[in-house]
Amino acid sequence: MKPAIRLFILLVVGFQSFSAVQAQDAAGVDSQYDSREMEKARKALRHHHGGQINYFLQADRLEFQSNGGSGPRLFEAQGWVGGDYQKFWFKTEGESAEGGEFEEAEIQGLYSRAVSPFFDFQAGVRQDLAPSARRTFGVVGFQGLAPYWLEIDTALFVSHEGDVSARLEAEYELRFTQRLIFQPRAELNLAVQDVEELAIGSGLSTAEVGARLRYEFKREFAPYLGISWTRATGRTAQFTLHRGEDPGSFSIVAGLRLWF
Repeated sequence: MKPAIRLFILLVVGFQSFSAVQAQDAAGVDSQYDSREMEKARKALRHHHGGQINYFLQADRLEFQSNGGSGPRLFEAQGWVGGDYQKFWFKTEGESAEGGEFEEAEIQGLYSRAVSPFFDFQAGVRQDLAPSARRTFGVVGFQGLAPYWLEIDTALFVSHEGDVSARLEAEYELRFTQRLIFQPRAELNLAVQDVEELAIGSGLSTAEVGARLRYEFKREFAPYLGISWTRATGRTAQFTLHRGEDPGSFSIVAGLRLWF
């Protein structure tokens, strides 16, 4: 008999023997203790090994930007509730200018399922809230931790009008000390077709890069200073110029990062 076949047979026999021993052990325990108490014990064991319901809430950016008159105010927050494998996520972000009216604002509700130790698959709905751009989108994407500790968030959007777009965000944290942290950040927005009423052109529509230096007085409370550069490209830049606006901007930013 060939060694490979012999090894396969030994593995099969060993697995069957192990399964039989497990079944005998379970039957033996059930014969010694009340079955209802054993079911409670097994339920508690499952709960403490991945079955808990937890929650997390983070305001990643609550900031003031220096460009544009009195300067726009930007917020970005996200959170989740659920277990190790399945969660409900919400994400929201927006920007308001002088007068307090939102120029851009959105909220997402997503079902999230772990597909690897480091990444979740997400699907759900996005609603734009700005008065000039109220649209509803279906969302699919992935969020997680890539090699070299890059935090990645990708999403594909399809609106109720049929336009398709995508977003890629990436962040990295470089710790100078346990409390002083440097965080570069980049965001790319892409569109499949022109959406002239929203001044969005096909292809790479906008790019944003920036860096923030924060100090964590507590892990939950960290003020920061930084810079941010945003640029509209291609046809999006043309639409922006036709509106009499600058397609690019540079800002000095200051804000808070909070989590609960």
